[in-house]
Amino acid sequence: MPVTKYSRFTPGDLDDLSLEDLVQQLSEYLLGSGFQDMFSVHPLGDHTLSELQEAILNALLEHDTLSSETIEKLLSNAGDFESSELAQLLNRIIERMQNEDYIRVSPPDPDLTAAGMVDPSKPADADDKRQVRFEVTDKTVDFLGYKTLRDLLAGLGKASFGQHETKELASGVEVVGSSKPYSFGDTLNLDVTSTLLSAIGRNGIGVPIELEPSDLYVHQAEYRSSCATVLMLDCSHSMILYGEDRFTPAKRVALALAHLIRTQFPGDSLHLVLFHDSAEEVPLSKLASVRVGPYYTNTCEGLRLAQRILARQQKDMRQIIMITDGKPSALTLENGSIYKNPFGLDPLVIDQTFQEVFACRRSGVLINTFMLARDFMLVGFVKKVTEIVRGKAYFTTPDSLGQYVLMDYVNKKIRSVH
Repeated sequence: MPVTKYSRFTPGDLDDLSLEDLVQQLSEYLLGSGFQDMFSVHPLGDHTLSELQEAILNALLEHDTLSSETIEKLLSNAGDFESSELAQLLNRIIERMQNEDYIRVSPPDPDLTAAGMVDPSKPADADDKRQVRFEVTDKTVDFLGYKTLRDLLAGLGKASFGQHETKELASGVEVVGSSKPYSFGDTLNLDVTSTLLSAIGRNGIGVPIELEPSDLYVHQAEYRSSCATVLMLDCSHSMILYGEDRFTPAKRVALALAHLIRTQFPGDSLHLVLFHDSAEEVPLSKLASVRVGPYYTNTCEGLRLAQRILARQQKDMRQIIMITDGKPSALTLENGSIYKNPFGLDPLVIDQTFQEVFACRRSGVLINTFMLARDFMLVGFVKKVTEIVRGKAYFTTPDSLGQYVLMDYVNKKIRSVH
């Protein structure tokens, strides 16, 4: 007779914990934009292993993987947390994340404080675990992009994109398609295989094969123009003010768009530009660690940098997707200094910004703007930008931003033909 034996929980019971599920549960922490520490001045995240331990513990509790009673047992009979069974359990999970390439751990720097500042009083041989930093790997960034894209597509009612046969043409235009029964007026782009199978299914195998009009199948295709995109993300301080984190959803959209392009539109390119007091291009692999930066909104410098990036791209389409929640309030002068004026629409800032918008129009660069606020001055500015470049403006919320961006991107690229 089979016997089932029950035993108490031991730390080894979590060795089969799904790291994919855990990383998804930790996504808010890993993509943190500074909302919980809005006075941080660090442009990149400075997560430590002790913070990761706390985040993992919260995730295990929130999703009922560990109970509070179990945690109390794991903490009992220990002089401090580091010597407890709970700490050993969390360390094993972190080690698994490192071994499976979800995180990359850097050694502690004795010259830095826990806040990342230089501390000359600390001895050079100090080994403070709080100093051990880590960063997410490309694998984690791509995984979070995939999960976000999947959730967005589910919200749009679409299971996936591009489940058709694909082929690259010499012109650089990609043909994606299936076949359909021939109808009067269709281009006679005959699908030979489907046509013959239809005739054989009707008459059976034999020679000669007799064809009838009802047997004819033609290729049905979508033409996808190659596209170069610069995603401009506003990371000024307003993106985490007013009780709402707007930057983390914007980062998720960037990751989802990057995954979509890599897997479904490999002929396209995507570059990321952050604009705040100034502007800089950031590799997509570093996006997860980016936090909200300085306080102002230098839209003009972001457009300048985006145009320089797009000028190097040999694509059929070139576009800028700008996600912002504030009006332009900063400008980079010819001498390199930053002119700032957060009060109203400064004529100098607006004039220089519109000059860059006109430059985009002359070079054929489309600008689509996704606004996360309805400030009267921002609305007026964006309407003028849209009028100049004949682009589009979307009033969105952090919850709906991803769906709007993906629908706009895909609908602009694909044109169905028969």
